[in-house]
Amino acid sequence: MKSLNEISKEAYENSKSHGFWEKERDFGEVIALMHTELSEAFEEYRHGKGFDETYYEKEKKPCGIPSEFADVIIRICDFCGAYNIDLDKIIEEKMDYNKNRAFKHNKKC
Repeated sequence: MKSLNEISKEAYENSKSHGFWEKERDFGEVIALMHTELSEAFEEYRHGKGFDETYYEKEKKPCGIPSEFADVIIRICDFCGAYNIDLDKIIEEKMDYNKNRAFKHNKKC
């Protein structure tokens, strides 16, 4: 399986080759596009699609909640690939940190 850093490089190169990095991208727009993919996952849920359900539309395009989650990760990886963010390292670091946090992070809910 590819590392997240490998996926990031591949996502960025694909995005760049399709013209999405011809100029510097606005950070707010990039974040909004990541959020849009999450909203699309919620719309699939609202339309009764199962969490693990993938269906196919035009030209065999995968659709459904898993596909939208994949799009979120691809958008994040694209950005990380463009700015050389080491996702493998920071995810491992954050997961290690989270293991030692208080139960529910000391929150009541």
